[in-house]
Amino acid sequence: QVQLVESGGGLVQAGGSARLSCAASGRAFSSYSMAWFRQAPGKEREFVAVISWTGPSTYYADSVKGRFTISRDNAKSIVYLQMNTLKPEDTAVYYCAAMRALWATPTSNPSTSDFGSWGQGTQVTVSS
Repeated sequence: QVQLVESGGGLVQAGGSARLSCAASGRAFSSYSMAWFRQAPGKEREFVAVISWTGPSTYYADSVKGRFTISRDNAKSIVYLQMNTLKPEDTAVYYCAAMRALWATPTSNPSTSDFGSWGQGTQVTVSS
């Protein structure tokens, strides 16, 4: 498995942008499909976006489609989440995750149980 550390969270005004980064250590980062989830206070952790280990395939939750973009840099072992046109309802702790199995192809709406490695999370707060 890989170890994951998120960064880039903070306080953002509604309509603004932010970019989250997730740095991975350990072997075979390029062989893992990676995702971002988020968890708001009192709510369950929910899927945000996923990118396959091959890179070209990405999927998004309907709530962020057209506003968020997930990408990866395998040379640097980093996965990014670019968030634009942020809304107060995007306020949450954002978690980076790696799928349990190497070379696994993600579905369009993966479950938390599909992922075996998690970061500690980074808080994103969107003020209205």
